[in-house]
Amino acid sequence: MSEPTNSPADLVEENSTPAPTAIALLAPENGVPQIVDSESLFERALAELAQGSGPFAVDAERASGFKFSARAYLIQIKRHNGGLHLIDPIPFGPGHNLFSELNQLLQSDEVILHASTQDLPCLRELGINPANLFDTELGGRLAGLPRVGLGPLLESLMEVSLAKEHSAADWSQRPLPQDWLNYAALDVELLIELRDKVHALLASANKLKWAQEEFQAILDAPPPPPRVDPWRRTSGMHKVKKREQLAIVRALWTVRNEIAQEVDISQGRLLSDAAIVELAMVAHAKPIKSKKDLERAIRPLGLRARWMENSATWISAITDALALPESQWPPVRTDSDALPPLKIWRERFPERYAPLTHAKANIQLKANELVIPFENLITPEYVRRICWNSPKSGVAAALADLGARQWQIEIVAPILELALLETSPLIEPTADPAEGSEAVETSES
Repeated sequence: MSEPTNSPADLVEENSTPAPTAIALLAPENGVPQIVDSESLFERALAELAQGSGPFAVDAERASGFKFSARAYLIQIKRHNGGLHLIDPIPFGPGHNLFSELNQLLQSDEVILHASTQDLPCLRELGINPANLFDTELGGRLAGLPRVGLGPLLESLMEVSLAKEHSAADWSQRPLPQDWLNYAALDVELLIELRDKVHALLASANKLKWAQEEFQAILDAPPPPPRVDPWRRTSGMHKVKKREQLAIVRALWTVRNEIAQEVDISQGRLLSDAAIVELAMVAHAKPIKSKKDLERAIRPLGLRARWMENSATWISAITDALALPESQWPPVRTDSDALPPLKIWRERFPERYAPLTHAKANIQLKANELVIPFENLITPEYVRRICWNSPKSGVAAALADLGARQWQIEIVAPILELALLETSPLIEPTADPAEGSEAVETSES
């Protein structure tokens, strides 16, 4: 597969500078459409969309941070000569026959989404499964554009500015305010034209086939498996050192999750992660037997009235956790295939550390040359695993097993094969795309 022949840097320079005279997009050209919340209106919307032509611009609004579920509370669709439609999915629900009809219609052409991995799960919950995808956010990354949010892309490529003041709103509330509906409609108003701009950039840089592989990989990806011990991802867990404290975190996280799912409220609104960790730390040394004890323990965090609504449940969970025999406390560490932290590779695993420094440095050079972020050229975790395991089956096969796309394998496998031959690390500090600002060695020692 050919690599870019045009200069990506030139393309970025020409197309990514924010337009100083960007025009504010304040309302859809044909006004905000009536919200589709009845079967008759849904049927009319389907008929209009079917009369249109070309790809479908699609977006969805969720109530992240407010609700436990990630369901869609509004779906926006636009098509040339097919109108712009705002569909309220709540009156219909998953599996409704009109969503089946919509799915058949959407499968007849390309579906344009911005940051598709965010919206696909809630669309699929309703029965919408695109067969042909174009992701403008991912396309922008592959094209080498430095700012790939919807607003910045519209500004840099189309000289239009887009307000995002309702992006974090509680879209579950009804009725939806008119200015929210206007905001939602604008998210798809120019999405088709933006797709064409990004498509042209990718084609000019000979990256279109790479993008198409990425889009198909998103559609083909299976649902993620259930997490093992999801409570271990509680923010601030690094403070928890003792097994009985882990038992408290597990108990509080589990009961909070059960309540949140039952009433469909974001877990953090019931009790924050910081409060769970603080309670585990305090209760280990000082019993929490009353509401007053609970308030005293979490007051330093800035007490929320909502946290205390289930105070009896939190106290019971803490009491039950502390009553467990030691044999039932969670282990501090679990068996997993996670790699050791990078900070110990240099001293404890120098034979793996040396190839890793060469691999990261040379892949970063290639990413710079192609004007693609390192993490889009190849998943950093894959690089670490190849350097850790030195696969005997061959680097290309190992990358494919990990999930790398063919275009990525063709570019990165030769770099990794050479890196695996290295025995001396590089020593010039550079940033690791997966490790933030951690120093990585990069010049011959």
